[in-house]
Amino acid sequence: MTAIIQRRSRRTVSLVPNYVILTLLVLFSLLPLSTLVFNSLKKDAEVGRNPLGPPVSGIRWQNFPDAWRDGRFSITMRNSAILTFGTIAGVLVIAGMAAYSLARLHVPGADLLTLYFLVGTSMPAQLFMVPLFFLWTRLGLTDNLLGVIIIYWAIMSPFATFLLRSYMVAIPQDFEDAARVDGASEWQVLRHVIAPITWPGFLTVALVTGLGAWNEFLFAVTFLHREEVKPISTSLYAFVSRYGREWGLTSAAAMMMVLPVIVLFLLLQRQFIEGLTRGGLKA
Repeated sequence: MTAIIQRRSRRTVSLVPNYVILTLLVLFSLLPLSTLVFNSLKKDAEVGRNPLGPPVSGIRWQNFPDAWRDGRFSITMRNSAILTFGTIAGVLVIAGMAAYSLARLHVPGADLLTLYFLVGTSMPAQLFMVPLFFLWTRLGLTDNLLGVIIIYWAIMSPFATFLLRSYMVAIPQDFEDAARVDGASEWQVLRHVIAPITWPGFLTVALVTGLGAWNEFLFAVTFLHREEVKPISTSLYAFVSRYGREWGLTSAAAMMMVLPVIVLFLLLQRQFIEGLTRGGLKA
């Protein structure tokens, strides 16, 4: 009994540096968010006097309704929701079918295509922006949410395909063989056998894709010009430009932009980490 207690004591002492480093990392990651929350509840004058600490001269809740009205968040948040859910739905379908083909159908050149997708994820999408803008203008897809959603499909599908393929490669062949013996088609195998087994991967892809579409700024500000179709990222940019010194309103606007992302990540963080870990181990 004494030996067990001593081993536990030595193990706890040996883990102290790990706890110290983790604590510092947590504090470092929480500092920007806590500063944003504090500043969103202050008057501008207090932000100048005390930019990092909590509000001491009263909480100003009025920053949030003012920022909501002046930033046109009722419109931009709706547009961002359409962009996000449209992108997630398309990427899941495209990447799911591509990953199934590469992992399970023994397509000629599958390894080369997988390498191409991997290389494609490392190339900056800005390389194609100028010719893409002229093409989209000719096709009438600028100032169109569907046009931006198609661009997001193309940008985000390679990584999603690579991640989902990592899941599907590890599935035993017996599951598919049993379904095919029962007369299932390839679509039925994908829908009723492969997809339920790899749902953590689809969930991870949905979360990563949703975060990317919600926060994307460069393509949105380039391809969407009318106020009626701008997403939330461009709204925040215009808000900062117009009220550059009203830090209370600016912080409240930033809070309204990041709050849905934080809530979604906290709800799905376990599935997200599990999905990335399992996908990486099987790759």
